[in-house]
Amino acid sequence: MCVTLCSCRCIPIYCVMLMRWFRLLCSQLSILAHCQQGCCTCLYSLPFRPLIAKRQIEIAKEVGADAVCHGATGKGNDQVRFEVGYYALKPDIKVIAPWREWDLNSRTKLITYAEANSIPVPSSKRGEPPFSMDANLLHISYEGNALEDPRSQPDEGMFTRSVSPEQAPDKPTYIEIDFEKGDPVALDGAQLSPAAILTALNKVAGDNGIGRIDIVESRFVGMKSRGVYETPGGTILLAARRAIESITLDRGEAHLKDELMPKYAELVYNGFWFSPERLALQALVDKTQEFVTGTVRLKLYKGNVTVVGRKSPYSLYDPVIASFEDDKGLYNQADAGGFIKLQALRLRTLGVNRHKML
Repeated sequence: MCVTLCSCRCIPIYCVMLMRWFRLLCSQLSILAHCQQGCCTCLYSLPFRPLIAKRQIEIAKEVGADAVCHGATGKGNDQVRFEVGYYALKPDIKVIAPWREWDLNSRTKLITYAEANSIPVPSSKRGEPPFSMDANLLHISYEGNALEDPRSQPDEGMFTRSVSPEQAPDKPTYIEIDFEKGDPVALDGAQLSPAAILTALNKVAGDNGIGRIDIVESRFVGMKSRGVYETPGGTILLAARRAIESITLDRGEAHLKDELMPKYAELVYNGFWFSPERLALQALVDKTQEFVTGTVRLKLYKGNVTVVGRKSPYSLYDPVIASFEDDKGLYNQADAGGFIKLQALRLRTLGVNRHKML
């Protein structure tokens, strides 16, 4: 028996709800958002591949299946993400990948096969659509056909989750997001689930023309690929969480976290979600979020997200010390002279010695 989450004749089909793992993904949203792999690759959809793989393996164990199946092509990254996940969770599992193993290497052949086997195909999938779409609650991506020329501008009619910045309202929208230990927990004072917060943010951000990005990524399998993304709510959450981190994280914590993000991104992008190194990095990031609690106020206007305020009971920002007025002796400006000389010591030594050689 084979377990698959897509349509296939003579095989049990499992339609499953994966919301119990969604909170984990939402809590990692800003981590994924400011990770970059290759040329600014958007990572919003990537955790859903190991999520699907995890559920497939769970079902395979429940029903005694010896194989699982996925519908990813042989050219993309998703085949790697699915299969590395399968093998990590069940090393002896067999994998069926029709795009690689069967004579189904094009959309036309897939539709012909479906028709021959009485598998319904939506009318929107017939013919030669101008692009393909891959959607989840976090974002939607567009790839292929009309977008394969990286010089061509996407048609405005393609976008489904946002208006263009030019068509956005002429008045700004203000919102507030509350965080607890790095997780978004409330929007404008209303306590909501992560999914409900993201749904609401998708609407308000899309209405204000926020969240579009056009990128060329470097795929793990070796080729470059152009994609256009809409991530309205995620764009706001990224800006908000970075803002609350700016007043609650120590400089060393913040810098270390940012230094590790490219490695974290590479692991997730390449499909190593269940690897020990990704789990170790996750533990470190989670540790940094212990005091990331507070409220961020944002201004949304014609494609832009601007942080206009932030507060936290754990804020490390001291207005008395930071002030250019009398700080009541909390900071002795004369100390800066010795600090600077110590920092410059190696450069002064280097300069003296090298000047001797000239």
